[in-house]
Amino acid sequence: MASSEEDGSAEDKENNKKKTKRPFVTAWLTIYNIAMTAGWMVLAVAMIRFYIQKGTHKGLYKSISRTLKFFQTFALLEIFHCAFGMVRTSVIVTGVQVCSRIFMVWFVTHSIKQIQNEESVVLFLVAWTVTEITRYSFYTFSLLNHLPYFIKWARYNLFIVLYPVGVAGELLTIYAALPYVRKSGMLSVRLPNKYNVSFDYYICLIIVMLSYIPLFPQLFFHMLRQRRKVLHGEVMVEKED
Repeated sequence: MASSEEDGSAEDKENNKKKTKRPFVTAWLTIYNIAMTAGWMVLAVAMIRFYIQKGTHKGLYKSISRTLKFFQTFALLEIFHCAFGMVRTSVIVTGVQVCSRIFMVWFVTHSIKQIQNEESVVLFLVAWTVTEITRYSFYTFSLLNHLPYFIKWARYNLFIVLYPVGVAGELLTIYAALPYVRKSGMLSVRLPNKYNVSFDYYICLIIVMLSYIPLFPQLFFHMLRQRRKVLHGEVMVEKED
């Protein structure tokens, strides 16, 4: 699911136990999360500045596309973090979420320029940006063993709004792309050809949209369970003290 608000529970536990990590791993993860926080903050400032200056969302994606593509593609490193045991998050879950984001960036909004000015693009850009600033800040402060409560609160509350908004933006953007893909036949392979294989990108996009039906509720309700566990569980402990 492209919202990238993964449960993070195992990773959070790993971050909270940073003293058990090797110094190099802790240092690298701290640098990585600081860099990603800064990158998404740069995107946020650029989007706000563009809208103040232009007064419209048209042209916004084009103005920030290079920075967006760089930092979103850079997130592929998170798959390697999982694969090499630097964090304990599932490789499959992380891979699906990171790759779905990259799919939206490179194979939808980058490849189909006619949809770049759609309002739905702004929806998922805003949702992604706020989500990632919150998420990477959370990991950074956790690794530094100095996590402000408001950041923890933001991570486990803002997703309630941002996740559905991001998903809605992604689905509406893919839907807007369908007519252009069908008409142009882009990224499709037709028979006959020497490899005797065919691929219809139009059908692929429809399948991607349908995949949100089972995936979105599972991930969303899992985050709700994590929210109750982290926030309300902490409150109960404080009351007992």
